[in-house]
Amino acid sequence: MKRPSPILRKDIASKQMLPKKDLIRIVKNKEGKIFIDLTHTAEGRGTYVKNDLQSFMIVKKHNLLSRGLKVRIDQNIYDELEKVING
Repeated sequence: MKRPSPILRKDIASKQMLPKKDLIRIVKNKEGKIFIDLTHTAEGRGTYVKNDLQSFMIVKKHNLLSRGLKVRIDQNIYDELEKVING
């Protein structure tokens, strides 16, 4: 039996297609709340960031979360994302 291929999503920093399990998902739900979704199951518009510091720095420098979610992002979301990446 053939093994299923991994589910791929695009990292907004590098624009590479990577396995979903290697990425962190940031979501904007219908109420406009923005949060980090580590389960990858929350409803709403999501963007994916690779789980490393270099990708995080690119996302923060170029404000890529605002573009991907089409809304202004507060600094506390970036702080929370940095904590998740650093462990």
